[in-house]
Amino acid sequence: MVKRVTVVGAGLAGSEAAWQIAQAGIPVTLYEMRPRVQTGAHAGGGLAELVCSNSLRAASLENAVGLLKEEMARLGSLIIEAARATAVPAGGALAVDRQRFSAYVEDKICAHPLIDLRREEVRAIPNGLSVIACGPLASDALAGALERLCGPRLHYFDAASPIVAADSIDRTQMYEASRYGKGDGADYLNVPLDRDRYAQFVRDLIEGDKHEPHGFELDAAAGKVPYFEACLPIEEMARRGEDTLRYGPLKPVGLIDPRTGKRPHAVVQLRRENQTGTAYNLVGFQTRLTWPAQKNAFGKLPGLHDAEWLRLGVMHRNTFVDAPRVLAPDLSVRGTPYVFLAGQITGCEGYVEAAASGIVAAVNASRRARDDDRPFVPPATTAVGALLAYLRDGTSHDFQPQNVTFAYFEPLGAARIEKQARRRALAERALRDIDRIASELRPIEVA
Repeated sequence: MVKRVTVVGAGLAGSEAAWQIAQAGIPVTLYEMRPRVQTGAHAGGGLAELVCSNSLRAASLENAVGLLKEEMARLGSLIIEAARATAVPAGGALAVDRQRFSAYVEDKICAHPLIDLRREEVRAIPNGLSVIACGPLASDALAGALERLCGPRLHYFDAASPIVAADSIDRTQMYEASRYGKGDGADYLNVPLDRDRYAQFVRDLIEGDKHEPHGFELDAAAGKVPYFEACLPIEEMARRGEDTLRYGPLKPVGLIDPRTGKRPHAVVQLRRENQTGTAYNLVGFQTRLTWPAQKNAFGKLPGLHDAEWLRLGVMHRNTFVDAPRVLAPDLSVRGTPYVFLAGQITGCEGYVEAAASGIVAAVNASRRARDDDRPFVPPATTAVGALLAYLRDGTSHDFQPQNVTFAYFEPLGAARIEKQARRRALAERALRDIDRIASELRPIEVA
C-alpha cells in the first residue's frame, strides 16, 4: 500500500516537496501554520511567500544558481514554473512579482487532487513518513522538537530590504540602467552618489540607532550576533570599512551615468518589486536599523526625500541544523529514515536552493512511500548535486549555510580552462546529466 506523506511548512521548499510527491502519485497532507500563527517576518498567509528580496538571483547558465534553476525546471519544479510565469524585468536576474508568485503556487497546490492543505500549526515531528520544511522561522514548539531529534540547533541572522512606492520617487535624480547593459534599462533605477554623499550615508548607517539583539539571539561563545556573511546588514558592512559598501551592494561598476558619461563614486540600486512597477526594493539594504533611523538615512539619498515606505527593513533569526552530522545523503535524519528535512532548515541558503532541496527530499520520500529504499542523490556534476555535496562536507566544525557554488561541482579534469569556458563546460555537462536523471525518474516517480 502506498503511504501518505506529511509535509510541514508551505514555503518554497514545502510547496515544492508537496507538489513533487503528489506528481509522483503519492497523497500528501501539507501543513502551513500561517496566517493562524505568524513568524514575525512574513506579511501574510500565502504559500511560498517571499520574505526578503523578490529576486531568485542570476538567470545565466554560467552562474551556479542560474544553472540550478534550469536543472529544477527540467525536473518539473513548481517554484521555477511559478517564477517564470510571474517574472518582472530584472536585467540578468530572475525576479518576480511576489504577490502573483505566491498566488500562482497556492492555486496549483490547492487544485491538485492528491494534496490536502491544512492551515494548522504542527508542534511535534509527525508520526509516519514526513518532510519537515518549516523554513528558518519554525515555531518555538516545532524548533524544540527538531532540536530533540537533531541535537542542538544553530542559528544566524537574515534580513529583509525596504520597499518604496514608485510614485513617491523623484526619478529626476536617478537614471535607468542595468549593470553592464544587461536586460531592459528600466529594470533598475540607479541613485548616483558622489564622494561626500557616500561618506555621509556611511556615517548615517554607522551612527543610526539599531535594534539590539535579545540574549537568545547571540552566539554564546562569541557573545555577538552570528551574521550570515553573504547577507550582512548594510550597517554592518559600513562598519567594516569606508569602502566596503562600494565593493558590495553600492558597487558602481558597469553602471555608467548616461547624463555625465562617467561612473559615479557609488550607486544605490532600486529594483522593480512587481510587474506593474508600482514598487521598488533597495538592493542589498537588509538592515537592523530602527525604522526612524532607516527613514533618516535612506531619506537623505537623492530622489528618496519624500519616499513612501511600503515596508522598512527587518531582522530575524534563522534556524538550521548541523547538516554534515545530522543529515544522510538523501536528506533524511540520520537514525530516523522516515523523517526528511528540506529547505533552509538544512543549511541551504537562498530561495532557489531551498526549493531544490525540496525536490530531492520529495523524490526520496516518494520512494520510501512505495517501500523503495534506493536513495536519490544527484551527482556533483549537477548543481543540485553540488548543493547536496556541500551539506555533506564534514570538514568544517563550524557548518554555516551557503548558496550553491561551482566550488562543490565535480572537477572537469586536469586541463586548465579559462573561467567562463570552464563554467560553460560545467553547465553543459550538468544539463546532460540532469536530462538523464529526469528521464530515469519520470517513468518511476511521476504518475
